Amino acid sequence: MAESNYKKIGLILVFTLPFLLPLVIFWVIPLFAAGYISLTDWDMIRPDYNRVGFSNYIALFNDVDFYKALWHTIVFSVGVIVPTIILGLGASLLLQKPFRGAAVYKVIIFSPWITPMVAVSIVWSWIFEPDTGFANYLLGFLGHPGLEWLKSSKTALLAVIIVTIWKGIGWTMIFYLGALEKVPDTVYEAANVDGANYLTTLTHITIPLISPTTLFLIVINLINTIQAFDQIKVLTEGGPAGSTRTLLYMYYQKAFENFEVGMASALSMIILLIILVLSLVNNYFSKKWIYY
Repeated sequence: MAESNYKKIGLILVFTLPFLLPLVIFWVIPLFAAGYISLTDWDMIRPDYNRVGFSNYIALFNDVDFYKALWHTIVFSVGVIVPTIILGLGASLLLQKPFRGAAVYKVIIFSPWITPMVAVSIVWSWIFEPDTGFANYLLGFLGHPGLEWLKSSKTALLAVIIVTIWKGIGWTMIFYLGALEKVPDTVYEAANVDGANYLTTLTHITIPLISPTTLFLIVINLINTIQAFDQIKVLTEGGPAGSTRTLLYMYYQKAFENFEVGMASALSMIILLIILVLSLVNNYFSKKWIYY
């Protein structure tokens, strides 16, 4: 009996080890290493360091720049998620029923998602040029004065939000199209028999039935916005005057510009904790929807 159990364990290890080994090497070990480094004052240059306990965490929570970066992260996340969800749902509702050219529209809307963020950001940096960019040309055509966009602390974060929304709409649309296909036609037929109009059907049937997908998209988009880096690096480098510095970009600056690796590792642990909490929230409410 014991020999049979050993064989089963051996077979499990044989089939899972090729997948577990990269996970351990590239995720588990770096995670524990970062946790240890967060308790030191290592600067990535000197071979020696001192153990400082939780001093890095205490310093972060007493740092005004940390709270500013946290606030920018919150504003950036909300500013991206709400329009992305609304526009993605709107696009999926428009393209839900087949018509001539529907596939072409889907490809056009989805194409920004498969385009590298660096390339997208470079193109949008040209669009946001105050003197020659298309954004100010469009505003002028509409009778509105041009904006400084990336060169002003008042509009830089808005510009980064616009770029991120534009890239994420197609990805959100694809998920909603899959969710809408799973809504039973019989439910809509019953609503039509009862005399429900389109708005009533949308608010009382469609949106509630696809709410698990909405929750999933909110949490995933929130995690993506917390991890946003490329567009900030290319467009603003955290400026002007730190107006687009998020938690992740603050981590980059502390680690690779200021060489405060211990402090940066502490910040990475805080970011990881935030993402972990969001994942647990998503898991909890997803089970609640599925089983209840």
